[in-house]
Amino acid sequence: MAIATINPATGETVREFEPLGEEALEDRIARASAAFASYRLTSVEQRVGWLRAAADVLDADTDDVARLMTTEMGKTLAAAKAEVAKCAGALRYYAEHGPAFLEPRPAEAGAVGAQEAHVVHQPLGVVLAIMPWNFPLWQAMRFAAPALMAGNVGLLKHASNVPQTALYMEELFRRAGFPDDVFQTLLIGSATIERVLRDDRVVAATLTGSAPAGRSVASIAGDVLKPTVLELGGSDPFVVMPSADLETAAGVAVTARCQNNGQSCIAAKRFFVHADVAEEFTRLFAEKLAALKVGDPMEADTQVGPLATESGRSDVEEYVQDAVDKGATLVVGGQRPDGPGWYYPPTLLTGITPQMRVYDEEVFGPVAALFTVSDLQEAIDIANSHPYGLGSNIWTEDEDERARFVRDVQSGMVFVNGMTTSYPQLPFGGVKQSGYGRELTDVGMYAFMNAKTVWVGPPSSEQREGDTSTASE
Repeated sequence: MAIATINPATGETVREFEPLGEEALEDRIARASAAFASYRLTSVEQRVGWLRAAADVLDADTDDVARLMTTEMGKTLAAAKAEVAKCAGALRYYAEHGPAFLEPRPAEAGAVGAQEAHVVHQPLGVVLAIMPWNFPLWQAMRFAAPALMAGNVGLLKHASNVPQTALYMEELFRRAGFPDDVFQTLLIGSATIERVLRDDRVVAATLTGSAPAGRSVASIAGDVLKPTVLELGGSDPFVVMPSADLETAAGVAVTARCQNNGQSCIAAKRFFVHADVAEEFTRLFAEKLAALKVGDPMEADTQVGPLATESGRSDVEEYVQDAVDKGATLVVGGQRPDGPGWYYPPTLLTGITPQMRVYDEEVFGPVAALFTVSDLQEAIDIANSHPYGLGSNIWTEDEDERARFVRDVQSGMVFVNGMTTSYPQLPFGGVKQSGYGRELTDVGMYAFMNAKTVWVGPPSSEQREGDTSTASE
C-alpha cells in the first residue's frame, strides 16, 4: 500500500509520501538509541511537565487535528474532536498518576533476610509501536503517553493511509518540549517492520492490528527474544436478557456497532438476544439503525461516515452477500449507495448460522449479526466458541446473570449495562486471538519496564560467617 492520504469521502488522493530509505531509517534508529541514553535519566518532574504541555498543545490544535483525521480515514468530525480530547486526557492522566506508578514498591525485607528490599521499575529503551488507522491519534497515544512517562523512547510505524496524523504525533511531542528524537515517526511500509524489530537497538514492540499481523510480529520478536504487547481483532458479544431496558439497550447497541463508522476492534458485532424479547429488541434495533444519517463526515449532523478504504468496503460487502446467500435475513441496509466515496449503510442481519463467515469472523464495518438464544448459557457458549476475546457486554438487571457472565465469558473486558470503551484508568486488552498484554493504567506503563528487584543486606559488621548462606533457586 502506498503511503498516502486518500480522502475516503471522495476517493481523492490528497497527498503522497516517499517511504524512508535505508540510510534515513538507520539514522532515525541511531538517533532514537542516542536519545534514550539521556532521556532515561530525566527527572519524573520534567516528564510530567512535558506531558502536560503536550496536552495543552492538543487542546489548541483540536479543530485542525480533528479535520486531518476525518480527511484521512473518514470518522465524523464530532468523533475526531472527541478523540483529540481523549488523548489530551490520557496525557494528563499519566502526568498526574505517573509519579506514583514510578515510586519504588517496598517488599517484606525481613522475610528475605534483608535490611531493605524493594522493586524499581526502569524503562527498557527504544520501543517500536505498530499502529492502525481506525483511531489514528488515540491508538498511538495509548502507547506514547505511558511509554514516555516511563522514560522509554518511541518509534511509530503507523498505518500507511494516515501518514499526516502520524507525522503530527512526532511534531506534537517536539512542540511540547520533549528532547529531540524521543518520539519519531517512521514512514515505512509493512515489509520494513521486520528489519526494524530485529535491530538490536529496538528492545520491544507493541502492535494494534489484525491477528495475522500479530502472529507475524510475535514470531519475529520471539526469535530475537523481545517483549511484545498485542491488541488484535475482536468480535464482541452484546447479550440482551429479558430484564434489560430494551429501549436503552437498543440505543446503546446502535452506537456500540456503528461507532467510528463500524470500524472498531471493541465494537459490539454479535448480538445475542433472549427469545422472550428478541422480536421487540430487533424492531427497536432496526429502527434506530435505519434512522442514522450516513453522509459527509465533515457535516455536523452526520452520524456515519465512509469506510476508511475501498478494499475495506468490498470486504464488508462480501461478508453481507455471503450471509444472505446462505440464508440470512437482511433486515436493514446491505446496499451500497450511489455516488463517490466508500460509504456503506448500517446493516442488520438475522438468522445467522455457522456456515456464514459472519458467524466467526470480524466484520470491520457497520454490520450487526443478531442471534436469538434460549438462555444465557447458550449466549455464553456461542460467544466463547469464537476465536476472539476482546470485550463483551451484557444487559440485565439480574445479579446472578451478571455474575455468571463475568465469570464465564472469555474476554479481556466485561461491561454490564454499558458499552465497551477504553479508559486510562482501566487495563485494556484481550485473550485468545485478541492478543496478550495490557495497555493503559499502571499495567500499560509496566509492560515496557524492567521490574528490578533490589535486596540490601545489613552492614558487614553485623554479619557473621555462615549467616548469609541460603538455598538457591
